[in-house]
Amino acid sequence: MAVNKSQVLVGALAGAGVAVAAMAGAGLHGSSLGADGFGRLIKASTEPVVASAPGAPMSFADIFERVSPAVVSIKVTSKVDVSALRGGQGLGFAFPFGLVPRGGQEGDEGDNAPADPRRAPKQMSSGSGFFVSSDGYIVTNNHVVDNAEEIKVVLKDGRELKAVLVGRDEGTDLAVIRVEGHGYSYVNFENRARPRVGDWVLAVGNPYDLGGTATAGIVSAYNRDIGEKFVDYIQIDAPINRGNSGGPTFDTYGRVIGVNTAIFSPSGGSVGIGFDIPADVAESVTQQLMQGHKIARGYIGAQIQDLSDEMAGAWGLNGRKGAVVASLVPGGPASRSGAQPGDVVVSVNGHPVTGASELTREVAKVRAGDTLHLDVFRNGKPRTLDILAGLRPSEQELAKNGGLGSGDESDATPGAPPASQNRVLGMSLTPIDPGSRQQYNIGSAVRGVLVQGVKSTSDAGDKGLRRGDVIVRAGDREVASANDVAAAVGDWKKAGRTSIPLEVTRGGVSLFVPIKIEG
Repeated sequence: MAVNKSQVLVGALAGAGVAVAAMAGAGLHGSSLGADGFGRLIKASTEPVVASAPGAPMSFADIFERVSPAVVSIKVTSKVDVSALRGGQGLGFAFPFGLVPRGGQEGDEGDNAPADPRRAPKQMSSGSGFFVSSDGYIVTNNHVVDNAEEIKVVLKDGRELKAVLVGRDEGTDLAVIRVEGHGYSYVNFENRARPRVGDWVLAVGNPYDLGGTATAGIVSAYNRDIGEKFVDYIQIDAPINRGNSGGPTFDTYGRVIGVNTAIFSPSGGSVGIGFDIPADVAESVTQQLMQGHKIARGYIGAQIQDLSDEMAGAWGLNGRKGAVVASLVPGGPASRSGAQPGDVVVSVNGHPVTGASELTREVAKVRAGDTLHLDVFRNGKPRTLDILAGLRPSEQELAKNGGLGSGDESDATPGAPPASQNRVLGMSLTPIDPGSRQQYNIGSAVRGVLVQGVKSTSDAGDKGLRRGDVIVRAGDREVASANDVAAAVGDWKKAGRTSIPLEVTRGGVSLFVPIKIEG
């Protein structure tokens, strides 16, 4: 999960004091305040607690005893990229399953054995899962079983069973595996009467490979966006850590309300911020995978980004929320339907869109061949686009390298001919020639003006533009020279705008970046 915030892992050390916390939540239940309110309140709070507040059980023991036989530990053996294991861990959302690299393969001499390029080293990883049927179907996370060569399941009674992969969905990070046999204890999803924010929940899993462990907390929030495309996550504060990935979170009736997937943590351990895939999403995907289906999603062939407040202002859409079409797949559904880079999508099939993730989810809900009605603003004017949805390729097929990032550049490329450069918005701009296409890996189909340098103190420098970027569009016009950019800036300035959106391409990826108009 590529979000630059804090590490996300899943698995939890059993938290002490759960029963105390549950009882403490009932301390003021039934008390009231009158004229002598403080005296009565103090008196009430010192009396023994004999009943817990609604939804707060005196103990989670009965729930755990009922559901824990359905929760399993999962052990996976897979080949590993050594460079990935040696790489440092940055801050961001990460997965909560433990990786334990093996010191070598059978016949090796241990950790000091010379590397054999013909054989990739293996790693042992652990996670969690739970039975959803009596005949052996188990739900877990895709990242737990991804690239697995061998999957073993450990039941509560200690039995270890071999499992096979039934299906997986990278988009929601869900997978289904199966063990042979019948008569297993299983649990059900609850996707209707979901808990409220503040209600108690119980997470059960295999933290740090310790086996069945229960931790309790509350629902902290719904509809959390942590950078994934197809899931609005549930946030909970029940401690979950490495090894809890794929485990269930239960309500106080013992029903599954979510699947543990990620945590937010600068240290790698629980800090009380965990994320679950909601039961309605998990059940829908699980049922399709159990039936042998691949998860099919709608697709329009567009790269999109959030509409920032500054960008909305630059387009005269102050106060609007939406998603910006940054670029189009040539010949894709959106391109064939007349969509253009810079279109601001504000609703899909009547459903308001507040950002790029929501647009992606709304498009993904439809089937290939369905018609999508997109309400958009183009150059500040509303219009409607009817797009015939295609079938979304796999995430691997869609993966691309590159993207806009931060970094200052010098004012100009050393040795570049001064006469060929023109300064606009703190940037030195020059036409694209064959040499620059080769030097900066600019595709032959890309048209625009090349950024040769960026003044570090300019807004363009602050926004991360750098040498080698290509400006394709400025405002509402395509550009091929510095003069084109300057003319667009002049038009925007005359219109009273304080920023101008630039479509910038880097490494095959395009984004719109609002740049302040100086003066």
